[in-house]
Amino acid sequence: MRKKNKNFMDYIPVCNPEYTWDADQAGRVTVHVVNKGFYNRIAQKLFKRPPVSHIALDEYGSFVWHQMDGKRSVYEISKLILARFGEAAEPVVPRLVQYIETLYQNKFIGYVKKEE
Repeated sequence: MRKKNKNFMDYIPVCNPEYTWDADQAGRVTVHVVNKGFYNRIAQKLFKRPPVSHIALDEYGSFVWHQMDGKRSVYEISKLILARFGEAAEPVVPRLVQYIETLYQNKFIGYVKKEE
């Protein structure tokens, strides 16, 4: 029996609940990451590293972040980006896939299973 290949466009991204975030009046998102752990403690004491890092997302990233509600798939988010930004967002799919993979690798997001 052959394994089913999963299509990345069917994945449903969801924001990691361990990180807090907020948005300014323009809708730009800032994600707050608490730097915890042994090595982060040493870096905070020796190199004056902040206990909380604030990661500011650009206009496109903030829009995608707001769309990741645990219900929309990557495909649906790509269509929303096209509707909002038009030609300026092209090529949408490769850029969105790379962005979401980067967020996943850095543990900013996870995936939920699609309800069938």
